[in-house]
Amino acid sequence: MSVSLRRNFSLRVLYFSRDYTTHDRRFLKALANTEHQIYYLRLEQSGHRFEERSLPRGIEPVEWAGGRQRVDIWDGMRLLGDLKRVIREVNPSLIQAGPLQRSALLVAIAGFRPLVSTSWGYDLLHDARRNFLWAWATRFTLQRSAVMVGDCDEIRRLAISFGMPEERIVTFPWGVDIKLFNPGGGNNSIDQHIEATSGSDNSLVRDRLGWGKKAFVLISTRGWEYIYGVDVLAHAFIQVARQRPEVRLLMLGEGSLAGILREIFTQGGVLEKVHFVRQVSQTQLPDYYRAADLYLSASHSDGTSISLLEAMACARPVLVSDIPGNREWVTPGKQGWWFTDGDSSALALAIMDAMEDRQRLIEMGWAARRLVEERADWEKSFPELLRAYELAISVQ
Repeated sequence: MSVSLRRNFSLRVLYFSRDYTTHDRRFLKALANTEHQIYYLRLEQSGHRFEERSLPRGIEPVEWAGGRQRVDIWDGMRLLGDLKRVIREVNPSLIQAGPLQRSALLVAIAGFRPLVSTSWGYDLLHDARRNFLWAWATRFTLQRSAVMVGDCDEIRRLAISFGMPEERIVTFPWGVDIKLFNPGGGNNSIDQHIEATSGSDNSLVRDRLGWGKKAFVLISTRGWEYIYGVDVLAHAFIQVARQRPEVRLLMLGEGSLAGILREIFTQGGVLEKVHFVRQVSQTQLPDYYRAADLYLSASHSDGTSISLLEAMACARPVLVSDIPGNREWVTPGKQGWWFTDGDSSALALAIMDAMEDRQRLIEMGWAARRLVEERADWEKSFPELLRAYELAISVQ
């Protein structure tokens, strides 16, 4: 039986996620504006950066044994028992849960149906390949999922390889708020913007740092972990800075490599050209993108990178590693370029090539903005989640 969930059909949805991140808030805020009753269950406080804003109005948090600290495999039985209690008391119409080998796995073991599993990208790109047990958990969860939601074709391909029927995979970019992440400069048309602004001339961030119009500013917003290739980026920046003294780098984020990154920059003699920013609110973040001439990501693994889309929404040209998730969004020479994953010298050369023609960078930034408007506007993407719910109800 097929039902339309967009009109006069209210569900009780239990949204079960690993932590509380900006992505979770984006989902929950959109769900709060539907007719459905939404409950929020948090698996753990992972210690990683999470969303500082409170839960959206209309979302009901659920108290349970988890959600207060890190969890590991030994917590599984204790949490499973309390999850069953939560399911009995909430009596959800469906559960949306992810990542696959954590929150979604617990729901699958509990035997609840229908389960809408949400891939967070790293669960299929990285975790599923760790060892036999992680691969088993991935397959077990997908076999018991009515629907799986993913954000790109590479995630779809990997889910199919672990046994998820293609017709029960709903793929859509989680997208960005293009009203918040915008090029700035008022309400002019794109063509007027191209003629009127260089994209970074009036940046308050640059003024505050004392980086004038002649500085060429790079920005990275990826976590400071090896999987995001920030060490590759650091070595590339040193190569560029030794030849182009006007280059500067904004390093937004945090992670276990903070000390190592500072040491790399210090030994390279370029630390004074790098500005580290650990915590930036969502409302401040667009200002940092707009302060840059070029966005960089050297990540070794990604689905659809939200930070990439944020930069593109702010009309920044991009230079990214040539991994499948990035290739879905960047056409070389149009919105930016790829470089060989893991090759710091190739990245350095690409940065220096990009520095040669700022006018071209402005045009590429606006091509990036147009693409995000067409394909990654969150308001346009969100209805696909409701379609996933509809599909899950119909196949249970």
